[in-house]
Amino acid sequence: MSFSIRLTDEEERIAKGYAKIHSVSLGEAFKRALFEKIEDEYDITVADKSYKEYVDDGKKSRPIEELWKELDL
Repeated sequence: MSFSIRLTDEEERIAKGYAKIHSVSLGEAFKRALFEKIEDEYDITVADKSYKEYVDDGKKSRPIEELWKELDL
């Protein structure tokens, strides 16, 4: 699949500079950035859902010092 996007001159300069620094093509730079963003947002969504379940189950965190004391550390 291919696609095209319109960039301002400044955006193009930045994108080409990024690609050059990382020794990749402009297409590969955009592909990496896109999937990194997708992965980050997915991770945030999963974390938010897990935290909500944790809180909804009535669980609470406690200071790490309590755990250390419990484990004689």
